[in-house]
Amino acid sequence: MIELASKVLSKVWDRLKEIETKLSNTTSHKEIAKLSKEYSRLKRIVELQEDIETLKDDIELWKEMAKEDPEAEKEIENLQKKIEEKEMELVSLLVPQEDTGGVVMEIRAAAGGEEAALFAADLFRMYSRYSERKGWKVEIADFHRTDLGGFKEITFFVKSPEAYKYLKYESGVHRVQRIPVTESGGRIHTSTATVAVLPEFEDVEIEINPKDLKIETFRASGHGGQYVNKTESAVRITHIPTGIVVSIQTERSQHQNREMAMRILKARLYQLELEKKMKEISDLRKSQIGMGDRSEKVRTYNFPQNRVTDHRINYTSYRLEEILDGDLDEIILKLQEEDIKRILEKGEIF
Repeated sequence: MIELASKVLSKVWDRLKEIETKLSNTTSHKEIAKLSKEYSRLKRIVELQEDIETLKDDIELWKEMAKEDPEAEKEIENLQKKIEEKEMELVSLLVPQEDTGGVVMEIRAAAGGEEAALFAADLFRMYSRYSERKGWKVEIADFHRTDLGGFKEITFFVKSPEAYKYLKYESGVHRVQRIPVTESGGRIHTSTATVAVLPEFEDVEIEINPKDLKIETFRASGHGGQYVNKTESAVRITHIPTGIVVSIQTERSQHQNREMAMRILKARLYQLELEKKMKEISDLRKSQIGMGDRSEKVRTYNFPQNRVTDHRINYTSYRLEEILDGDLDEIILKLQEEDIKRILEKGEIF
């Protein structure tokens, strides 16, 4: 697990003193709130590391008593569980936290036809179940079903300030290896779906010139047998300078569809600006796991071997069924740990 080097802890203490000085010299409520939040996070990091070290010392004491005390093994086991819990909290605090209101996720079937669409539906269910476990709200923006119940594409919101910290690692190409329901010969096929995770910043203004927008309305075609709107409630917005197109027909109200389309457009434009900045720093994409793009193969789900492999960290789990049912913490925690190791190597945790 993650261990903080003394030089890193020293930097944390220096930053805490710096924040204390700034807090005593500012009257800005916004600045006070921002600094106080950072102070609480850094102070908790120090406390957790101290608690972990104390628990480790306690384990060593109990190991010395193991031959004489039959309860020692049980006590060591309990202390180890406490360490694991505190280490998980420490990892969560060390992962860079962007101040987002949630994320916009887009899943699209790629190579594999109908099987790729069914896999896209499996991924949507996985993220929905994961969000449910975390207590996050999922709001579907738009989707296009296939005849067998898969998704050609689906766009949805995950509403939680914590969502991006965990889900940002999901961007990229996801690959499935299994026998498709459409395969009569029992052969294993490989299909893919792409996942994009866009942060939704509620307090960041994305300037959009109304003259740059082409807004069209049309009748909703219905999704998979849902009601078909008799009025032009569906909305398609084209951002002319970038060519980004967002179509929404989920809601019955044109106003609701337009509002949702604008939220997605803003998230995509923000991501576009973020990618431009990243390209200006040559090694940023190489040094961070969490910013994978859609061309990067990030994970394989192999059904015959009950195996899920994340290629970025060469980590394999043989719990495919549980993971597809939303138990993603195992893999995401490993990705976060690798992310943190790289951050700590550079001494950048602020």
